[in-house]
Amino acid sequence: MRSFLNKVACPRLGDIFGSAVFLIAACTFPVAAQEYVGSDTCIECHDEQVQSWSGSHHAKAWTETSENSVRADFDGTSFTHDGMTVTFTRPEGAYVANVTEKDGNTTNYNVHSVVGIEPLQQYLFETEPGRLQSFDVVWDTEEKRWLHLYPDQDLPPDDGLHWTGPYKNWNARCAECHATGFEKNYDPVERQYASRQSEIGVGCEACHGPASQHLNWVTGKAPADGLDEFGFAMSWGKGNVEAEIQQCAGCHSRREALQDGNPLPGTPYHDAYNLALMRPGLYHPDGQILDEVYVYGSFLQSKMYDRGVSCMNCHNPHSGELIAEGNGICTQCHSLAGNSEFPTLKKAEYDSVEHHHHPVGSDGAQCKSCHMIERVYMGVDGRRDHSFRVPRPDLGLGVDACTDCHEDRDQDWAALQIEEWFPDSTHRSAHYGTSFSAALNGQPDSAPDLLEIALNKSQAGIVRATALYLLQPFANPTIADETALLLSDADPLVRANAAALQRTATLPDRIIRLEPLLSDPLRNVRISAAKEFLTIPGQALTEDQRALAGQGMAEWQQTMSNRLDFPETHLVLGGMALNLRNAPAAERAFREVVTLDPQRAEAWPMLVQLAQINRGPQEARRVLQEGLSILPDDPALQQLALQLSP
Repeated sequence: MRSFLNKVACPRLGDIFGSAVFLIAACTFPVAAQEYVGSDTCIECHDEQVQSWSGSHHAKAWTETSENSVRADFDGTSFTHDGMTVTFTRPEGAYVANVTEKDGNTTNYNVHSVVGIEPLQQYLFETEPGRLQSFDVVWDTEEKRWLHLYPDQDLPPDDGLHWTGPYKNWNARCAECHATGFEKNYDPVERQYASRQSEIGVGCEACHGPASQHLNWVTGKAPADGLDEFGFAMSWGKGNVEAEIQQCAGCHSRREALQDGNPLPGTPYHDAYNLALMRPGLYHPDGQILDEVYVYGSFLQSKMYDRGVSCMNCHNPHSGELIAEGNGICTQCHSLAGNSEFPTLKKAEYDSVEHHHHPVGSDGAQCKSCHMIERVYMGVDGRRDHSFRVPRPDLGLGVDACTDCHEDRDQDWAALQIEEWFPDSTHRSAHYGTSFSAALNGQPDSAPDLLEIALNKSQAGIVRATALYLLQPFANPTIADETALLLSDADPLVRANAAALQRTATLPDRIIRLEPLLSDPLRNVRISAAKEFLTIPGQALTEDQRALAGQGMAEWQQTMSNRLDFPETHLVLGGMALNLRNAPAAERAFREVVTLDPQRAEAWPMLVQLAQINRGPQEARRVLQEGLSILPDDPALQQLALQLSP
């Protein structure tokens, strides 16, 4: 058993934040005393729920190696890809991978543990004490074959994206969603992990919270303050749909974690995470999935979310399975009978040829085929878009459900077909995707449309927040004035992303408008505001404002200290140090970037220039040669070579 502490481990990032206003000391304080007791403890009273959970993707998210858990063929099978060969064997009952990298080095790795159950299974190797790396060669459980997750990429062992690199590190990138009560515990000085968890896999307490107080409740003891009447940190089935969705979203979203490891269940999402917006590379301009974004960002766009539908309206929370088969999952609400829980829902016959216009029983007759496009990630793992959108090929944005299936047709054909089927449809009006696409393509007249979307409260919060993000290149004092009211918007995504647009406001206006956000109830909003105070001179603030800004900066420092094993964190720290004109600290930050990932091309030119500033041209040339030995074709380094040639 392990005590759960709400930790605020606050390392002094004083070499970057030279101003005494923003320095903080280490501190740790407990929440109501709670301990994780393990899922096995729940069986005695909750056998039905535990049995449902025990075979689920949650329970099998991370398991120890055993005959029951390993699905792959370790009977001497081999796999070769891009100069790398691996042979899988079972000497003396162990599971071993003999890996010969493309540079010729051969290493035997014992399989430390197993990730997932289907449609693929991945294996973890402990490459040094405490450091777990996820191997790129995985087992396809349906086709019974080995496959490489990135078959089109050239990933030599010294590449940061190689399976031994920082982006495939299990402790940092994956474990918090595959374990219960996880703590990363990274030592940035030694660059080592001492991670721990109450149990591997997503157990009962991952969603309900530590159960020691619940066990006390069973014996008649009153739960501690801050817990529900049953002794849990998270209450389910009490009508708080938003809290339940946010609890699921902690793992089922593309986001940046603000804490170290698992937040206590029941923690508001925007206290624990910074959600990725509908940015290029992640989503298409109209919000459809592109990269692997794990559902939540899509669901926030949907009318279903807007009307109060929760994850558990469709998914069994313990097994993870859908609560009905086929179109039955949709017709529980979308039918002539309707659903009394959602009184605004139009009652109509949707599971009919008159609606879907495809043969009964065909793929085209499935609701999900038209309203939940599917994309395959990790080679074989199909994921569906949860924005539940009406197909809009008429937008001409290059992706829609119709031409997903009818690959031999184009969007013009699809748009005409839908218009013929639904001549009176209300779903052919203007769409934010058109405006987002224009902005992403660099059209200079995009700002008015983006501003209109951001101010339109009928749009989903994630859409409005994305419009604010896309407005940043167009920022000017007028836009700062017109978006100032969004700093008090009800949606925390909107508040957080409105802050950056105040950079062009006058200094007094910027301070007055942003100060309330430093006391926002949600951490991500406070941090967004604190970032904007970094460039505000301390003498322009009152004593109270300096204190508030210091608190916000402390929270920002804390979130960064939780991610010091990420190369991208040190890019941010380097930029901040430059902003504060602290060249030695900036050089140390960019040096850490290339130590963790030598291929981060954006760091090397900065490192060369900082070496010249801090130690002169001879040292700059030495760092330049170091960078060119790793990235010989980088144009920025080649340009510096011309400038620094004796």
